[in-house]
Amino acid sequence: MVGHYGALALYVLFALFPLYWLLKISVTPNSLLYTEGITMWPSVTTWENYRFVLLQSDFPAFFKNSVIVSLGTAAIVTVLAAATGYAFSRFQFTGKTLVMFVLLLTQMFPLVMLIAPIFRLMVPLGLTDNLTGLIVVYVAFNTPFAAFLMQSFFDGIPRELEEAAMIDGCTRLTALRRVILPLTLPGMGATLGFVFTAAWSELLFALMLINSTDAMTFPVGLLTFVSKFSVDFGQMMAAGVLALVPACLFFAFIQRYLIQGLTAGAVKG
Repeated sequence: MVGHYGALALYVLFALFPLYWLLKISVTPNSLLYTEGITMWPSVTTWENYRFVLLQSDFPAFFKNSVIVSLGTAAIVTVLAAATGYAFSRFQFTGKTLVMFVLLLTQMFPLVMLIAPIFRLMVPLGLTDNLTGLIVVYVAFNTPFAAFLMQSFFDGIPRELEEAAMIDGCTRLTALRRVILPLTLPGMGATLGFVFTAAWSELLFALMLINSTDAMTFPVGLLTFVSKFSVDFGQMMAAGVLALVPACLFFAFIQRYLIQGLTAGAVKG
């Protein structure tokens, strides 16, 4: 038992150490970053990096753009995935296997291969250098996986519940709204959390599609702290710490549904 707890403690320390180092660098004065050497905590701390990031940099704009893109993507994908997952779970239709295969196939290509064709497609549509185009791309790439995730939750709900509701006079749509969807809230919470995280931390497409500072999300905005001759590590780490706040708050808000969703179906009988 002691060994188990010891191994768990070591794993937690290993997982949290990068976050601790992020915080440590963010409160270290720039003058000490290269002169003090490697220490577990700086001899002098400062909030100057946070003040600069919040008041003198473009990080608040990057932060706002990331919130808009992540929440918009998560909401749209969750709705589309719920509808698609329900259709896959409850209906048999011509071409169902083919559609599922094509959706699964989209997850097998490296994203690097798709950069050029997506860019060529987005330019004539006027969807580059704006948040709408970024949301469109994120929705397209996150919906297939989220749809299969939601299908697994719908498969775990007995069909007899819908049939009983329809016998009592409900239409299929009413039975879905009143009976099925409340039971899939944990699954929708898990899907929402997964998509939000994916959109919040995505860099490749944001770097490709966004050029202007006004439309940058924070993963791209972090690169503004890298100049030609130097890297402002303290300011970059401070921005990284601040970027963790909305993700932590979001997961705290949906924690109950997320845990239920991730453990749904773990025990049968």
